Amino acid sequence: MIEKRIKNEQTLKKWRRFKQKKISFYSACFILVSCLFSFTAEIWANSKPLYLNFNGKAYYPIFKDYDAKEFGKTDILIVDYKELKLKKSDFAIWPIIKWDPYESNKMVDEYPSPPSKENLFGTDDRGRDIFTRLLYGLRYSISYALLVWILTFFLGIIFGGAQGYFGGKLDLYGQRATEILSTVPQLLLLIILIAIFQPSLTLLVIITSIFGWIPISYYVRAEFLKNRRLEFVEAARSIGAGHFRIFFKHILPNSLSPIITFSPFAIAGSIAALASLDYLGFGLSAPTPSWGELLAQAQKNFTIAWWLALFPSAALFSILTLFSLVGEGVREALDPRSN
Repeated sequence: MIEKRIKNEQTLKKWRRFKQKKISFYSACFILVSCLFSFTAEIWANSKPLYLNFNGKAYYPIFKDYDAKEFGKTDILIVDYKELKLKKSDFAIWPIIKWDPYESNKMVDEYPSPPSKENLFGTDDRGRDIFTRLLYGLRYSISYALLVWILTFFLGIIFGGAQGYFGGKLDLYGQRATEILSTVPQLLLLIILIAIFQPSLTLLVIITSIFGWIPISYYVRAEFLKNRRLEFVEAARSIGAGHFRIFFKHILPNSLSPIITFSPFAIAGSIAALASLDYLGFGLSAPTPSWGELLAQAQKNFTIAWWLALFPSAALFSILTLFSLVGEGVREALDPRSN
């Protein structure tokens, strides 16, 4: 009970140190708010109304697909709610942005079109709203980065922790195998595998994680080698605690500081990696909203569409900077030399 209370006090102290670094704390808040808007993007940016009262009947098109016949349309299969003629008694509540990430603006003469009242950040080379695609694209970038982070850190903790905890031949042969894997040209192999198989978010996460755990395992191995001979581990062994309990309950919680410190930078690196793959054409399948794909369009249309380069670049730069600032704050909060 006393040990648990001490740990809680230490965690609270670290949290207070993180909050004291205002720029890191506000960066974390901004990231969370951005993710909230992105993962609920259908509410904020969509070509369907949130609520529609038509002929005295209530509809919720954003949550449910309706047959066109319900609106008196017999010559189409998909309802274009923007073209739906409403009577005086009818009304609709629209999202703030009336575009979905796959819809082209047919009101402009050419694509890509510059920023306007209809498209705040302009359109891409297919007439799709750039702001909407950036908003939706963030969810894919964050999802990819978090899934890669979880999988790589899990594998790194298991492999690196086992080497550091048991030592001996397992550590010797494990390190040699890890060194061999680290010499593999990962980016080249990743591109080859993606070129062979149909790229998807799940496939990208799995392929990236095959080698992504290696740097993490070095940190975990070093921490386990340091902590396995400390007094609290010997005390746990003396009372008959098994390997599983010692590994996960005693050593691992005391070895997480460098792993947690590294996490924001790892997530930022994964976001940049996905943008790079999308830019090269080996990332998410079209027409999935992607920041890297917008940057690839910017390269092709750089002289005539400056907005295609400016806004996606600013979004990518901002999110990477925010994660770096969070990482700096976490590193200072977990530094045992901090007051």
